Amino acid sequence: MAKPNLLRLQDHDQITKELSFNIYDICYAVSEDQRRRYIEYIDEQYDADRLTRILSDVAEIIGANILNIARQDYDPQGASVALLMSERMLGRSSTATHVDKSHITVHTYPETHPHTGLASFRADIDVATCGVISPLKALNYLIERFESDIVVCDYRVRGFTRDIKGRKHFLDHRINSIQEFLSRSIRQKYECFDVNVYQENLFHTKMHIKNFQLDDYLFEAKADDLSFKERERIKALLSHEIQELFQGRNIA
Repeated sequence: MAKPNLLRLQDHDQITKELSFNIYDICYAVSEDQRRRYIEYIDEQYDADRLTRILSDVAEIIGANILNIARQDYDPQGASVALLMSERMLGRSSTATHVDKSHITVHTYPETHPHTGLASFRADIDVATCGVISPLKALNYLIERFESDIVVCDYRVRGFTRDIKGRKHFLDHRINSIQEFLSRSIRQKYECFDVNVYQENLFHTKMHIKNFQLDDYLFEAKADDLSFKERERIKALLSHEIQELFQGRNIA
């Protein structure tokens, strides 16, 4: 007997929910050697093996079974991982539903500026699910795991499902903003801005770090070893870089 608060469907839930990130981490490496070592450090910290562990955790958080994993490290830098998933069915020893409709992917892009000493690490992440599992459950975990300075996040609901009366449903849960699913600690840490298109079931949130300590952004250096003038110059560079990446355009 169906629970009274659940919508009875003609078949399984065929709505696709996709959560997409551009996540940026910013750093300052003064010399060419330091910038090279920064890229090496990022490639070691976020190689295909570690990315696989992170995405496997995501699958566990949202309640999905992993069907297949493809991963690759690249030369000179970067890595990619893709997980094919299925919905976990309670009370069964195995699953065979949504075999080719749910996935998680991540691609990394370490990068350095040739002159200023600025360096950045970008990760593009997509979590797409069908059925009752929701990618929004992994939202906070992914933001915290990549220690992000900037997060550009999209949540899109596609397709429809049909109830037993034949009526189409284009959204299977309530949502007004991605921010509703952020933890309190993340909301306190970031400035968040929404650009939502409700009639298209498209939700867009941009976030940037509110405050930063210079030591957290210096690679192989300490702020106390720099002059006041040099510290202020680097802070201005970092702030400008964060604003450009956040706004997605060059700022004079």
